[in-house]
Amino acid sequence: MLDWVLPEIDKALCDRCGACVALCPAGAVDMTPQGPVVARPADCTYCTQCEAICPQGAIRCAFEIVWAPEGG
Repeated sequence: MLDWVLPEIDKALCDRCGACVALCPAGAVDMTPQGPVVARPADCTYCTQCEAICPQGAIRCAFEIVWAPEGG
């Protein structure tokens, strides 16, 4: 199983405006009755545009620093 780093969507802050769905360049985000979800994780390029355009600040794209293996 692959592990993806995905945008985190805070459903309590989200007002379901749909901006993240409409403006996702990869088309990875869908709107559900509960709010937006990254429906196609493999398509998400983690460009962080959804975080930048969310008017409610409900989307967070955290970054993790990963050290390369020695000699790699």
